[in-house]
Amino acid sequence: MLSNRAKNIKPSPTLAIDSKAKAMKASGVDVISFGVGEPDFDTPENIKEAAIKAIRDGFTKYTAVGGIDKLKDAIIEKFQKDNALSYKREEILVSCGAKHSLYNIMQALLGPGDEAIIPSPYWVSYPEQVMLAGAEPVYVRTFEKDSFRLEPEALREHITPRTKALILNSPSNPTGLTYDRRSLEAIAELAIKNNFYIISDEIYEKLLYDGTEHLSIASIGEEIKQRAIVVNGVSKAYAMTGWRIGYAAGPAQLIKAMTSIQSQSTSNPTSIAQMAALEALKGPQDSVGSMLAEFGKRRKALVEGLNSIPGMRCPMPTGAFYAFPNTKALYGKSPEIGSSSKLAMYLLEKANVALVPGDAFGDDDFIRLSYATSIKDIERGLGRIREALARF
Repeated sequence: MLSNRAKNIKPSPTLAIDSKAKAMKASGVDVISFGVGEPDFDTPENIKEAAIKAIRDGFTKYTAVGGIDKLKDAIIEKFQKDNALSYKREEILVSCGAKHSLYNIMQALLGPGDEAIIPSPYWVSYPEQVMLAGAEPVYVRTFEKDSFRLEPEALREHITPRTKALILNSPSNPTGLTYDRRSLEAIAELAIKNNFYIISDEIYEKLLYDGTEHLSIASIGEEIKQRAIVVNGVSKAYAMTGWRIGYAAGPAQLIKAMTSIQSQSTSNPTSIAQMAALEALKGPQDSVGSMLAEFGKRRKALVEGLNSIPGMRCPMPTGAFYAFPNTKALYGKSPEIGSSSKLAMYLLEKANVALVPGDAFGDDDFIRLSYATSIKDIERGLGRIREALARF
């Protein structure tokens, strides 16, 4: 009855964990969730007011499929100001979230016989979206000792005549780590030499710590810019996950194809949410700094706490809001915690703490915790984890 496409697709593990945690909470269980990557802050008032004004002004009809010109212009200004990148309106597409932007890219760029290289650990939706386009994901493992950066030699070994694209994510979900200029320049050189595209997911660009600066690979030079599609959005930096506004910038021909695909699926992003996103990009930015400062405190509390638990080792993230501790030393202490999935389930059922197993991201030696939650819950959650693991 179902298509092979439907049979083969997997649900998002992060959303599955979050769903189970919410079900437990609904039944009265006090669950502390480190699972889903969603800021716990409310959307800033000026952004909400812009949406309310749009409703009152009757801005509730269809818009152009690829987004309103005012929002495209604000995105163009953002790229120029933040990334030293110049784009035209025909090189911008606004979609229903960054995930939707990525889906449109895969559908427009990839097909049967193509390969897309994905550094591992990776965000859970990359492989599934590649396969939905009929292409083959090719995984290249990265390592904690290299700050989970894709090394040029490892990339070179996985390039074939079928390589169509490389998916890059910095700051990274799930590791919270970032790429430096040296690494990006080496990757750009290989992309130019071997004529493949870079799909650069930069959704966590505004969430950086310890003086870390964001560099978009598309800004390294004109040649790589012509092979790069940059994805971003308002969800993470402005606490607007439910508003569902993301955007992509890239070569006009590819953006045109993506727009055509979007026209046959969702049509335009919500008109009201577009006006809210316009205010997010054009309005005061102090809320971003306030949220970042709080994330910084939580990051320190969570990582230091994890490193104090025997059997865990966690690097300090330089971006996003995730900690990615190595938990391999815990495996084998008991059949109940013999893998990242078993560990995650054990902590959910025995400690009422929700987190995501590393095998969902392609590396079973780790687990992922989001610190997009309060300091109080971080401290309570760490206490529960410590107590549950002390039994072994």
